[in-house]
Amino acid sequence: MLRTDELDYELPNELIATHPADRRDDARMMVLSRSEADRVEHRTIADLPNILEPTDTLFVNDTRVIPARLSGKRDDTGGQVEGLYLNTESRSTWRMMLKSNGRLRPGIIVFFENEDSPADPLRIRLVEKQDKEWMVAVLNEGADENDAEAILNAHGKTPLPPYILKARRDRHDESMSEAEDRLRYQTVYAGDRSGAVAAPTAGLHFTDELLEHCAARGIARMPITLEVGAGTFKPVDVAFVEEHSMHSEWFSIPGETLSLIKEIRKSSGRIVAVGTTTVRALESLSEGELERNTQQTIARSTNLLITPGFQFRFADVLLTNYHLPRSTLLALVGGFLGDLERLKSAYEEAIDEGYRFYSYGDCMLILP
Repeated sequence: MLRTDELDYELPNELIATHPADRRDDARMMVLSRSEADRVEHRTIADLPNILEPTDTLFVNDTRVIPARLSGKRDDTGGQVEGLYLNTESRSTWRMMLKSNGRLRPGIIVFFENEDSPADPLRIRLVEKQDKEWMVAVLNEGADENDAEAILNAHGKTPLPPYILKARRDRHDESMSEAEDRLRYQTVYAGDRSGAVAAPTAGLHFTDELLEHCAARGIARMPITLEVGAGTFKPVDVAFVEEHSMHSEWFSIPGETLSLIKEIRKSSGRIVAVGTTTVRALESLSEGELERNTQQTIARSTNLLITPGFQFRFADVLLTNYHLPRSTLLALVGGFLGDLERLKSAYEEAIDEGYRFYSYGDCMLILP
């Protein structure tokens, strides 16, 4: 069992990145190796094509982030309400996370602003609270389950993690506009399927040019989809990580990707997982699913929790950002490296070297 306090580390507030690097591929990249304990290199993501092997394949999470963050006011007191859209449950019924200084209760109507059209706010009525989430009815005329993304595009904002928003407020940092966040908090290879309320952040470092350089080296790229949920930011608040109630996320792996996984496992190729969300999707596959399914897409939910001692069956190389203390993501990376104390030492070196942390920050490459 892993004690949660083993995932603690001290991070100076100034190293929380409130905006991305000027260019995506300017991000710094620390290189480690599971088999070479002394290997620590300080590179940039632009070096990735020359570090990887031509027989490697990038597996990327192509989910598209939706503008799921909403700001509005309640009808009874005029108090401020912050909302985060999670998913559509049924026609005109959404699941949301809501935060207000006052107590929220069923029946309250909330108006979420539309900056481009103030006379046309999004109106919802609170129906039922389920644990920490609310079921709400969307009151706008004609709203149905097919309109959620269109409504959010008009009324919502980029769902930046709370620690970025707080750091911006604390620093009075107004360097990024909503339009810039909406562009930069999205991978360049995001597909058509929308549903993520957080970005697969390791993928934010790729540019079209960097992907072209990888391809020129013979490094292929294959998509999977995992719709990153708000639970990815949920801290572990129990004594042992294994006791944490892991959030569920929907993932999809196309038949073509499944076929390539089987081919790679029979060859000298390696699967380079771009991000922890990609790892979770890959490692959620069962051997039976992989053997039975080579043509059809596998699509289902996963609540896989990965901690040190986990036996990785698919991911050979991991590209990942720096993660919060007491997070399941930090536990996953510690499990992948195979030595949590060594990972924490690498984090200390990254802090000493001035690496930028978290979603808009720098990255780490862990080789076999």
